[in-house]
Amino acid sequence: MTYSDALLKDVLTRTKRIAVVGVSMNPVRPSYFVARYLSLKGFEVIPVNPGHAGKTLFGAKVVAKLSDIDGDVDMVDIFRRSEAVPEIVDEALAAFPKLQTIWMQIGVEHAEAAALAEARGVIVIQNRCPKMEYQRLFSELRMGGFATGVISSKL
Repeated sequence: MTYSDALLKDVLTRTKRIAVVGVSMNPVRPSYFVARYLSLKGFEVIPVNPGHAGKTLFGAKVVAKLSDIDGDVDMVDIFRRSEAVPEIVDEALAAFPKLQTIWMQIGVEHAEAAALAEARGVIVIQNRCPKMEYQRLFSELRMGGFATGVISSKL
């Protein structure tokens, strides 16, 4: 799938509140450092993982499922296998009437679930990482063309 830089930048500029489904408490897991990065960039990140519900991550309470979140979110970022996507999309569409974006991480795609969300006016981005796109679009890439996710050794 191809997405214009203008679209990706628009999504990342107007998004304020992100539910990260499948976030890990393990700091070496991609879902952890992507969610951490987004929170350090000023996004309100709501961690979603039933195995860690009730714990705190990045200053936010981890919830078991999307419907446990109070209020609306702008984006649902999915760190789950592709076969889990339809259930997540269904729950997101039911829980968040003002949902703007469903973002599926690298390696995650589901055409039918994407079409359902798009039919409801939701932008769907598949097989991309918002952290990597943010770094690329907002000139945060370092020498060699990539960033490791380490922002400061003091954090």
